[in-house]
Amino acid sequence: MKFLGKPSSRRAAFLPLCLLFLKILHPGHSHLYSSRYAGDKVIRLIPNTEEEAYALKKIYQQLKVDLWQPSSISQVSEGTVTDVHIPHNGSRALLAFLQETNIQYKILMEDLQKVLEKGSSLPTQRSRRSVSGYNYEVYHSLEEIQNWMHHLNKTHSGLIHMFSIGKSYEGRSLFVLKLGRRSRAYKRAVWIDCGIHAREWIGPAFCQWFVKEALLTYRSDPTMRKMLNHLYFYIMPVFNVDGYHFSWTNDRFWRKTRSRNSRFRCRGVDANRNWRVKWCDEGASMHPCDDTYCGPFPESEPEVKAVANFLRKHKKHIRAYLSFHAYAQMLLYPYSYKYATIPNFSCVESAAYKAVNALQSVYGVQYRYGPASSTLYVSSGSSMDWAYKNGIPYTFAFELRDTGHFGFLLPEMLIKPTCTETMLAVKNITMHLLKKCP
Repeated sequence: MKFLGKPSSRRAAFLPLCLLFLKILHPGHSHLYSSRYAGDKVIRLIPNTEEEAYALKKIYQQLKVDLWQPSSISQVSEGTVTDVHIPHNGSRALLAFLQETNIQYKILMEDLQKVLEKGSSLPTQRSRRSVSGYNYEVYHSLEEIQNWMHHLNKTHSGLIHMFSIGKSYEGRSLFVLKLGRRSRAYKRAVWIDCGIHAREWIGPAFCQWFVKEALLTYRSDPTMRKMLNHLYFYIMPVFNVDGYHFSWTNDRFWRKTRSRNSRFRCRGVDANRNWRVKWCDEGASMHPCDDTYCGPFPESEPEVKAVANFLRKHKKHIRAYLSFHAYAQMLLYPYSYKYATIPNFSCVESAAYKAVNALQSVYGVQYRYGPASSTLYVSSGSSMDWAYKNGIPYTFAFELRDTGHFGFLLPEMLIKPTCTETMLAVKNITMHLLKKCP
């Protein structure tokens, strides 16, 4: 394989060996998470009637469950697949309730702690890193990802420029990579962000994979060369930096930001419900303790405000917005907040159709595609809808693997196939943008 750059940077997109020994976390802390998930279960239910859905909503609220799919109790309805993480002290009560009411269920994970310890997505098994450099087939901490970004900025200045668009609530830098061949000519751009929701680790892994593939194949792949010659890519590998860091050190299933609320002990806002587009309407919660809390006002979160400001400033040349989430195996486009057809539906729908087919051609993995409201569920205040409403004509949200067998704990062995197939979809969308869409 050919590498880019000068002899000193022949290992394109790979960190030097010395970075392997960075202090990542307190020893053993993230591995066990203090055994906080011992005995916890993940259960899948599909209510067959509205009565069953109503009963499930009531018991979920009583037991304070962590919904994996959908993200809000309000979205539980007849026929909706519901994946719920139930703490060990509530699992007996829920199972008794289900048996008493004859609601059908399936246990996806018998003991969540054991699933973590088997290595589904353990952050401490650093020994599995490649000795030749940076390993893109394991999950990486925020510190590692940001050091990787700094390294690429130094070694690949011809194609990469790293910059900060602001600070998070806890004071961490919000770094973005500008990827593309520098040119004086006007160039359109694509924005890509990953990790809006902290626990969706496959997102940041894909953002890193995209950059690596771009650098390694720029010379050998005509499609990639055309993409980087004609477009800039603004890539934000970790949007929710505070939440992502917290998911490594304290709570593997943390979703929100880490901002404090003056009247409640609960912390954080759903960064994908905090945008100024039908803010805090259907599919978002006004309660600070809920996972879909919309925040005290639109763009209350410094992370959201920073990205919104950047997109507003550059909206004349940013023609596409791609956001990467997990899990569901879907490719979604606007609208999220209402059932309506977007004006450029035919162009966007055609791109989605081709992207999903390209993705499936690799390993046969099937993705559903369509408007987010009808394909997934109604949600207000999303980044995708905001980007579309603010003049970016081509906006998509990916829900990556899988469909619930592993959920947020997608094993590291599935990083490569997931990213490989997703690359084809993204390249397909990008080429569609270059060829056909305004």
